[in-house]
Amino acid sequence: MHALTIIAFVGSVFSPYYAWARRGGAADPLNHCTLNVALYGPRARWAMTERGRGAVERAQNHFRIGPSALDWDGNSLRVRFDERGMPVPKRVRGEVRLTPLIWPGQSFTLDPAGRHTWTPLAPLARVEVALQDPSVRWTGAGYLDMNAGATPLESDFVRWDWSCARLRDGAAVLYDSWHRGGGDGALALRFDSRGSCEQFDPPPRTTLPRTGWRVPRGTRGEARVLRTLEDTPFYARSVVQSRLLGEAAVSVHESLSLDRFWSPIVQAMLPFRMPRRGR
Repeated sequence: MHALTIIAFVGSVFSPYYAWARRGGAADPLNHCTLNVALYGPRARWAMTERGRGAVERAQNHFRIGPSALDWDGNSLRVRFDERGMPVPKRVRGEVRLTPLIWPGQSFTLDPAGRHTWTPLAPLARVEVALQDPSVRWTGAGYLDMNAGATPLESDFVRWDWSCARLRDGAAVLYDSWHRGGGDGALALRFDSRGSCEQFDPPPRTTLPRTGWRVPRGTRGEARVLRTLEDTPFYARSVVQSRLLGEAAVSVHESLSLDRFWSPIVQAMLPFRMPRRGR
């Protein structure tokens, strides 16, 4: 079984180069763009090369970062990429088309000061994956969202857990965050197949086993980890089985530790996984 995650960054929040540039004052986010491609399964690939303003084109329906690009045609999002993996320099090349099935049209504030927002653009979507390197093809369920922030994540958050589960009629998203100034936040949202969104009372917190890098993980309700897809010093992506809203569900789950991310040791490690190229 394969899975694929693609994240386009303008002002890459996990970039050590962007962090170093900000130490001298305001930095240009367009000078720190990247496309993260993570393919999981028997022929796994992982790429996240940062590029500067000279390698970026940005318009309302088009975004190019070096040899890769995202295009919106009014009905679907087409992502074409041709990247080199790190630390193993294997090529990852192909195309993904994501077609939203619903458009909830809502955004949510994640912090008390309102500096960070999250928009679940298409909690239900269909994807068509056609890769040349490696040669992999499939169609299946997809998801599309967007985060935006006015300050660095580590300035306002200690950590967070996020998950999205497919349900019989729609999807459910859980978002737990712990804030730098104290306090926490919790979002529990249900989206149905007609596009409506409603909040529900989240089940009690459940602690999941830490990763190999000892990153803390947790979620809501009865749950267990089926598979850890991504295990890094500050971030984990997992497949979690749980019981949610009265039904068994399988979720894509993410845990992020900003304290870990901002440690000098981790910052020194990041360039080996996230290289920077001029074009």
